[in-house]
Amino acid sequence: MARRMILACAASLLIYAVLFGTVLDRPLSLGSFRQQIDARLARGAAIEGPKLVILAGSNGPYSHRCETIEPLLGMPCVNAGVAVGIGLDYLFARWRPLLHPGDVVYLPLEEAQYTRTYAATSLGPDASIMFRHDWPTLGLLSPGRWLGAVFSFAPRAALMSLIETALVQAGFEDPRAAATGSTNAWGDHVGHTQAMGETNAARLATIVPWHETAASIASGDGTAMVRDFLRWAASHDVQVVGGLPAGFAEWPMPNATASAIGDVFTREGARFIDLGDRARYPRSAFFDTPDHLNEVAQIAHSRIVAAALAVVLASPGAARPAPVHPDPGEALARPEGVSGPVLTAVPERAASR
Repeated sequence: MARRMILACAASLLIYAVLFGTVLDRPLSLGSFRQQIDARLARGAAIEGPKLVILAGSNGPYSHRCETIEPLLGMPCVNAGVAVGIGLDYLFARWRPLLHPGDVVYLPLEEAQYTRTYAATSLGPDASIMFRHDWPTLGLLSPGRWLGAVFSFAPRAALMSLIETALVQAGFEDPRAAATGSTNAWGDHVGHTQAMGETNAARLATIVPWHETAASIASGDGTAMVRDFLRWAASHDVQVVGGLPAGFAEWPMPNATASAIGDVFTREGARFIDLGDRARYPRSAFFDTPDHLNEVAQIAHSRIVAAALAVVLASPGAARPAPVHPDPGEALARPEGVSGPVLTAVPERAASR
């Protein structure tokens, strides 16, 4: 009896593994993430010479624009951010083979990426993507990630797989681009206009952003992944510059939290940019979440970030990919439609680090 039960369980696991590893797929939901990641990696692989790679969650493509930053720095740029739920260890593993001496990686990570638990990361979207499509990368990660990938599916996943596959085969046209914008060749999110974002204004007005504590940043599982990447980068002559995401002007990140994030980088010998209040915007500058600037503000913020990166990259001891210092008036002025003062490149708090 016991032997039959063991054989039945083994057979069930085998069927499960075969179905989710080779047959069932999520071409609309997980497929969208996979296509974005692969497209950004392809751009990074095609660039010869030093490049700038922006790695973050969705604030990367929504609030930063490589199309704007690239000519200001005179350096090819890839916007490699996707979503907070995509594991940092997975993204770092995918990008390491494409990073070479002289490259610069800018990490304006969301607070949640530092504190996201290892257990949550192990069951994230990338776990399912790796189990179905990317065993080589899965093999580079820890055994805990292997186990998480194997058991990252549920009965609902099978049902959604059948539905999504049927929709794709029927010629379903994904409406998300029309509703939220699309992605350009740099990996930037584009088309998320102010007018389109007005439909989210009422919801944005009621959102109270959650800020992590300094202690949770210091002890976070994501923080440990960032530190491992910083050590790898230092040993491979890849310069990493930390940063902070943009946020609501009237609900800023606590100074202690910002300092804790800065410490993650500076204690490993990496550079860090803290724009302080100069990276805070009115709610009308956001598109649909506190991490997503609308297109006008995205371009303005990218000019500010580019100017700050130019200062960092040109300073003694930094990697020097012949950055172009943008004209302050041109680089830091906000486009029409974004309220607030003209900003300086690097605030005192950042300069003092």
